[in-house]
Amino acid sequence: MTRTDATPAPEREVTDTAPGHGTALSHGLKQRHLSMIALGGVIGAGLFVGSGTGIAAAGPGIVLAYAVSGLLVMLVMRMLGEMAAANPASGTFSVHAEKAIGPWAGFTAGWMFWVELCVGIAVEAIGAAAIMVKWFPATDSWMWVLLFMAVFCGTNLAAVGNFGEFEFWFAALKVAAIGIFLVLGVLAICGLLPGTDSPGSDNLTGHGGFLPNGTDGLLAGLLASVFAYGGLETVTIAAAESEQPVKGVAKAVRTAMWRIALFYVGSMLVVVTLIPWTDKSLLSGPYVAVLEYLDVPAAGQIMNVIVLIALLSAMNANIYGASRMAHSLVERGEGPRFLGKVSSGVPRRTVLASSAFGFFAVLLSYWWPDTVFKWLLYMTGAAILVVWGFIAVTQLMMRYRLEQEQPGRLVVRMWWFPYLTVVALIGILCTLGLMLREEDTAQQLYATGGLTLALALVGYLRQRATAHRRN
Repeated sequence: MTRTDATPAPEREVTDTAPGHGTALSHGLKQRHLSMIALGGVIGAGLFVGSGTGIAAAGPGIVLAYAVSGLLVMLVMRMLGEMAAANPASGTFSVHAEKAIGPWAGFTAGWMFWVELCVGIAVEAIGAAAIMVKWFPATDSWMWVLLFMAVFCGTNLAAVGNFGEFEFWFAALKVAAIGIFLVLGVLAICGLLPGTDSPGSDNLTGHGGFLPNGTDGLLAGLLASVFAYGGLETVTIAAAESEQPVKGVAKAVRTAMWRIALFYVGSMLVVVTLIPWTDKSLLSGPYVAVLEYLDVPAAGQIMNVIVLIALLSAMNANIYGASRMAHSLVERGEGPRFLGKVSSGVPRRTVLASSAFGFFAVLLSYWWPDTVFKWLLYMTGAAILVVWGFIAVTQLMMRYRLEQEQPGRLVVRMWWFPYLTVVALIGILCTLGLMLREEDTAQQLYATGGLTLALALVGYLRQRATAHRRN
């Protein structure tokens, strides 16, 4: 059951107006934008390229790893959907954490997410520029970084509809690419594709079996797969600027979850069924390896185009998400007030600030790649898990409050509450624990933990100071 018989929640309660500025965020996103953002938002370069590392660690067991991590992601997305439908806000989980746990929690979760997205802008810009330099060897990386930053900063400055339209087509292309890949893969597995023979289950059970590296390999694959799902939060941020926030986010969350699982788990199943997991070509890109196996012409260049689209899509979404999160924090008095001005429904100053931080991170990657930039990456290495942890705790506390005070706002309900919320929280904690198994991921965990504690301390001191002033 996903709806109550009580009076439906009003479409908007929260105001998106910054104190003292008097201008609200626009509501220019359509339902088709939200649906495609929800569907394509988690389909990134990590799936197209990075999944090869997970296959090398887990073998065919990567299918199980993606299924388990996908279940965790579906639970987090459902929790987000419940809270966003009950109280649409551009600050999404940060706003909810502030109300449920306290201002320090909203401050910590919000600024943690902002830093993560801004660093992501830099990483994606660098990755996209690297592809362009391969195509145009006479050019320099910084030229493409500057171009991409200017384009997406400019579109986000103009109107929220520009962001929505870019993401709609980016996501549509990514979804179409995976759809075609799955169709070709299934035909090849069934022996129905001209020039290919069905491999049967040889690659799934041979070469050491389904779990060739045992439980250790499965756990390593699980850890690799979790981080491929980042980006699901964008749809709940965007919902606050849609025409019908409650209906929009509810529909987007419901329709996207099973499709995401199909894309990720289905893709991995196709890859490890068609190609032995020991094949070294999988490390450089599982999708390219499969397309070359199927004799698809120019497979490498096709995947380069798709990866470029995925990187640009993530970059666009990160600028948008970071600017709205920063605006929400400023609106609640948790950031510099001068950034709060809204012009023509767009928080242009936070768009500029977020883009500038991302570009500065790019410069750090040129100036100090092995020191400052490396530790900046480490500090955000486990940030998504910290954010998910805040989401789980917040939903656990908010749900009880909503049931008592405003049951009509529960348009979307978390399944089997509170049991699956607790299961998700345990899953998040276990994933954080898995990061201690390897030196590199352990360093990321420690660095992210340090950033989290620093933000929490600042947030707590601000909370105390505010309470003292009021008394």
